[in-house]
Amino acid sequence: MKDVKESKFLREFTATLSNMYRLGWDERNGGNLSEILDEDEVKKYLDTDKVIRTIPLNFDAQYLAGKIFLITGTGKYFKNAEADPENNVGIFRVSPDGQNALLLWGYADGGRFTSELPAHLMSHIERLKIDTLHRVILHTHPTNIIAMTFVHDLDERNFTYTLWQMITECMVVFPDGIGVLPWMICGTNEIGVATAEKMKKYRLCVWAQHGIFGSGRDLDEAFGLVETVEKAAEIYLKIKPFEIKAKIEDDQLKQIAERFNVSYPDGWLK
Repeated sequence: MKDVKESKFLREFTATLSNMYRLGWDERNGGNLSEILDEDEVKKYLDTDKVIRTIPLNFDAQYLAGKIFLITGTGKYFKNAEADPENNVGIFRVSPDGQNALLLWGYADGGRFTSELPAHLMSHIERLKIDTLHRVILHTHPTNIIAMTFVHDLDERNFTYTLWQMITECMVVFPDGIGVLPWMICGTNEIGVATAEKMKKYRLCVWAQHGIFGSGRDLDEAFGLVETVEKAAEIYLKIKPFEIKAKIEDDQLKQIAERFNVSYPDGWLK
């Protein structure tokens, strides 16, 4: 059996973590990342019937029963994952009753999954109901997105609309808009439920004064969504103090949507 540390899925996962740390999005042990893995691919590297230990989920994940996840560990620093994946990330299968994580690899130092696991699993459930090819939930703390939640109203239409006007590609990348939650205590089932509710409509959800949740069919898509929003937020903050003399107008946003054949929420443009 091959060494799991040489697998494409683990190398791409830890490279994504390093990239987010390098960008300054995930200070200390901030942020978390989870990915649904293909079982046939995992079987090339691990005995998927060999359970190292059982960790309670404290959440009913029966909808995800049998699915295998790769996910960051609680208290772990993204910057260490590439060099030492076995202590910083873990691979587990959701038990048949949905009550436990059956650890297949990782968390070698006795650790466990991120405290935001309920938010991840709840969001995975809602995105899978919409898109059977969904695979990734990414939670991170991008500087400009967080800063924007201090100076912009948190109405979802207004927040999205401002970002659409910052870069031409925004309407193409997230035409469905962005969900926004007011400040809430993190690491709880309550914020998980609220985030999953937003994920029924959006692939992105901003947590005010905290960060953002992004979803995707793969790591690149989820990362690219957040990356685009973060750049748009940076531009917004840079131009906010100045008089705006030109901007992307509603009719131009409609032209972009037509050109790239994307749909936006009814009533969000004049």
